[in-house]
Parts: sequence; structure tokens; C-alpha cells
Amino acid sequence: MAKSSIARRQEAERARVEAYKLTLRCAARPTRPPPDLHNAIGEARCGFEADIIREPESWKPQLKTRDAARLRLAAARHLFGRYPVPSHLEQVWIDASGLGHDEIVRRKAWYIAAAGGGSLYKAGASALLSRREVHAFLNPLGQVGFDEAIWQAIARSYTDDHALMSRIARSRIARAPRGEHAFWREAAQFFCAQPTTAEEIDDLCDYIAHRRRRERTFSLKGRTLAALRRLMAEWHRDLAVIARIEAARRRADMARQRVATREVELAAHWPGAQLTDWSWSPSAKPFAKRDEYLVTQLRTAEDLVAESRAMRHCVSSYATRCIAGHASIWSLRHRHGGATQRLLTIELDRQHRAVQVRGFANRAAHKDERRVLERWATARGINLPET
Repeated sequence: MAKSSIARRQEAERARVEAYKLTLRCAARPTRPPPDLHNAIGEARCGFEADIIREPESWKPQLKTRDAARLRLAAARHLFGRYPVPSHLEQVWIDASGLGHDEIVRRKAWYIAAAGGGSLYKAGASALLSRREVHAFLNPLGQVGFDEAIWQAIARSYTDDHALMSRIARSRIARAPRGEHAFWREAAQFFCAQPTTAEEIDDLCDYIAHRRRRERTFSLKGRTLAALRRLMAEWHRDLAVIARIEAARRRADMARQRVATREVELAAHWPGAQLTDWSWSPSAKPFAKRDEYLVTQLRTAEDLVAESRAMRHCVSSYATRCIAGHASIWSLRHRHGGATQRLLTIELDRQHRAVQVRGFANRAAHKDERRVLERWATARGINLPET
């Protein structure tokens, strides 16, 4: 029974609704996974279970972020924090890339001590900072990183100039290894007493590090900024001389390499006999396709190998004699149209005498080939052997 027009319209409307819903389902953004709170708690507590002050299960963060680093910091605050701490102490929970295991443990332990209200000095900071410097470390001037905060605190022990503190905290001194801390503290004290620009501090630190590597007993005590500048200038002159010597050495190496390359090229391509190649055509018609005979000297290893392979003989073994100038190898070829056929291989000695004449598989020369050879010999003054 045929459907009425009303039924057809209703079916069409239902089809449009289904198509619209399908479009919405395809276009809808996928549901984002919930924050991984369990993993954040696990990473924060790892190695510091004895310092936890709150139960991990009681953590109910009202966070919209799904960033693992931010969640890890929030977990650390929940597990260990009674008091707020400066951001440079919290940074280790967010990003510890580039830090060794011992340094990560140290920074986390310092955070836990400070956030829990304990003594940072007793928690290990005493190895690097005095009590006064620990206080300055926890209350830095401006936004600084962990190492910058340490060296800013040290500089505050020797100067009241905030700009100078900042220069030292951002200099190469702040990147000194922990094992060299005592030596670079001396450098920080030196620049606090004899201030200069940030650029010169870094330049002088390069020189100081160089001297420290060469002389473990090197010290800045009793030195002046002017004396250090003179020493650095001498070092720079030495570096310039070393650079020139190295450049000369590289040029010499390149020259030797060019000579070696040239020797290889000469070994692969030799001068050969002082005779030019030769060609002859039996036909005198200037524009017609004609036969042509060519005699070409073989001067490269590739040419000798190709001749030997094509003619099925051992002429390639004569390369040493050709390179030494004791012999020259020639190839008689016949060109007709666009095709070239190898006919004979000829060996000449130093006096341009034909020592050997061989065809394919060491056959003797045919009579017509012999006549072509005689023409070539006459044209180039070559002595052919009697047949």
C-alpha cells in the first residue's frame, strides 16, 4: 500500500534529524581524560614517605589542569606543605630536566624542609650557605631560579648593591658545579669588592675557570681587578696565537690532502705517450654517413679495464707499465653511424714501436685491420712489426 504524503514527510523529517545527530556526534570534541591524581601523588611522595604530613587519600584537589607537572606540585604541597615557599624552591617539582639525581634529591629535601617549617640550614643548606644567607635565599629579590637565588644570597653577604647582586646571580658564577662552590664563592666576593659590568664578569670568569682547570691552587686572594684584566688579555693573546697556529695546521693538512688527491688522480690518469689520437675515413664524401676508423690512447684505469673486458684479454694488467711511462696502450675502433666497434688493442714501447697487436680474445689482426694500422703508423711515425 502506498504511503500517504504525510507519512513520507514524517519519514523524511526523522531521517534529517538522525543525520543531524550523526553530524553532531562526529563533530563533538572527544572527552578529555580526568587528571591523573594517583600518579601525581606517587611521583611526589617517592623517596620522601617519612616526611609526609597529610594522608595522600585526603587529597581532593579542585584543579582544572591536567598538566602532570602542575599536578605533581599540587601533590607535593598537599603532602609536605604547611607554609608557602618561594617559587624557585617549587620549580624542582615542575621541571627537573638537566639535573642530576643528587641535585634533584637536594632540592626536594630543601623544599620539604622549608614548606614544613623546618630548618633549611640544618636540612643541608649549611654546606653552601650561612644562616644569614639561608634567610636571604628564602627571601630573594625578584623572580630568580634556584641557583640564582643561592648566589644572590651569597652576594648579599658582601654588598648592599642590588644591581651588583643581580649581576653576580646571573653570571657564569651561578653555573659553577657544586664541587667548586667554595672557590666560586671567593670569586663572588672578589666581584662584590671590585664591581664591574656583567659582560666583563662573564669574560673574567672564563679566564678564571681556565686557570682553575690548569692550576688547582689558583686563587683570587690578593689580586686586583686591573691585574686580572691584564692576565685575561694575555690569555686572549695566547688564544689568538693558538688559533693562528691551528689555522696554519689545518691549511697544511688540506695542502697535504690535495697533494695526496692529486697523486691518486695521477695514478688513475697518466700522461701517456706524446702522440695524438688519429682518425681516418675511407670515404671522402663530406656530409654522408661514412665509416671511420679511430686509434685512441687509453690513459685511465677505467679505460684499460673496459678495453680488457670488451676484448677478452689481459691488457688491464699493463697499467703499472703505462703509469711508469714504459708503455702506452692504444685502441683501434671502427665507427659506423652511431655504433662503435673495438677492433684491435696495440701496445707501444717508449720508442713508439708496436710490441703487441691483438684483437678479440688475443686473435691476430685481419688484413683490412692491418691496412688501417699501417696508415696510422705512417701518419704517426710508428714502427709496426712484420707480419
